[in-house]
Amino acid sequence: MKLAIVRQKYTPFGGAERFVERALTALKAQGVAVTLVTRQWRGEPGQAVRLCNPFHVGRLWRDRSFAACVQRLIAAGEFDLVQSHERIPGCHIYRAGDGVHAAWLELRGRVQSLPARLLTALNPWHRYTLAAEARMYRHPALKAVICNSRMVRDDIAARFGVAPDKLRVIYNGVDLDAFHPRLRRLHRAGLRRELGMDADEPLFLYVGSGYERKGVVPLLRALAAMKTVGARLLVVGRDKREPAMARLAVRLGLGERVRFLGGQTDVKPFYGAADAFVLPTLYDPFPNAVLEALACGLPVLTSTTCGAAELIRPGENGFVCDALAETELARHLDHLAQPGAAAAMGRAARDSVAHLSIDATAASLAELYRSLMPKTVQVVT
Repeated sequence: MKLAIVRQKYTPFGGAERFVERALTALKAQGVAVTLVTRQWRGEPGQAVRLCNPFHVGRLWRDRSFAACVQRLIAAGEFDLVQSHERIPGCHIYRAGDGVHAAWLELRGRVQSLPARLLTALNPWHRYTLAAEARMYRHPALKAVICNSRMVRDDIAARFGVAPDKLRVIYNGVDLDAFHPRLRRLHRAGLRRELGMDADEPLFLYVGSGYERKGVVPLLRALAAMKTVGARLLVVGRDKREPAMARLAVRLGLGERVRFLGGQTDVKPFYGAADAFVLPTLYDPFPNAVLEALACGLPVLTSTTCGAAELIRPGENGFVCDALAETELARHLDHLAQPGAAAAMGRAARDSVAHLSIDATAASLAELYRSLMPKTVQVVT
C-alpha cells in the first residue's frame, strides 16, 4: 500500500513532527510504503520524501500554496491514501494532532485583551485556517479523522457534524524503552549537581514550545504562591517570549528557582532529574511530553483542556485542574513537593501508559488503513 503523510515542516522540538518521524519506521514494519510530503524535513536518512515547496511570501500564502500543491498530488492518484497533518480539503485522512483551530482561538481569548481578540478575529491567516478546517471536515473525499484524544473527537463531532464512524481515537505512542524510570538513576544526581541543586530539593519540569498556549505564566504565578519553600522549576522549550518570562520570574521573586533552558534535542536527562511534570496548557490535543513524563514514572499536573488529562487519575498518577486556576495549581504543586509524594505515584504513572507503545500505535494505524483500502489492495502484517 502506498501512503503519503503530509506535514509542512520538521522541527526537532515539535511534538507532532516527532510523532511522524517515529511512526514512519513502525509503519514500514507493518508493510506500508510511506512517502513524506513536506516543504522542509530534516529527519531520518533514507526516508522517501516528496518536496512540495512553491514560492511564497508570508504564512497565509505559504499555507495556501502548500495546500494547492498537495491537492494536485492527490488528484494525480499516485497514492492509495493521503494522510494530512495540515488542514487541507480533499485529503483522505486527517490527523487532528493540532486539535480544532476554532477551539484554540476561543480558549486563547481567555487570556487576551479585547483589542487582541478583535485583531485575532480579523487576522487573514486565522480566517483562512478556520475556513480550510471547515471545508476539510465537510469534503466528500475525507474517509477518516485520526483523533489523538476523546476531547478532540467530541469537539470535531459537535462543531462540524462529522459522522461518528469517521472519527477514530488513536492515542500517540511513546518509546517505552527510551522513556523509562531508569532515567532517574542515570541522570538525577549528575544533572542536579550541574544545575547547583541538592538531591532532595523538589524539582518540577515543564517541556513545551509556545509559552502562552502551554501555560508558563500561570505556572510561574502558582510556583510563587506555593507554601512549600524552595521548590524549583525547569522550563525546557523554545519561545521568543523567553526573556519576558524570565523577567516575570524575577518580579515574582522566584530568582534562581526557575531555569529557562531553551529547546533541547534530548529531553531524557531532564525527565530523570525531575520529581514531577507540569503542563497547565490552555489547549493541547495530546502532548507527547505528558506521555514521555508518565513513561518515566513522573506524576503529571495538567489542565482540563489537555487531551492527555484522559490518562490522569487524580491523586494516583497526577492531578488535573483549570489552566488558569493558579490557587489550585499551587495547591497541587505543594502536594507533589512533599517528601516522597511524587515518588509514590511513580508506578501508577508508568502503568498508565504501558499500553501506548510506538508499535501499538502503528498497529492501530495500519488497521485503520486496511479498513479504508479497496479489497484489491493488501497490507502485509
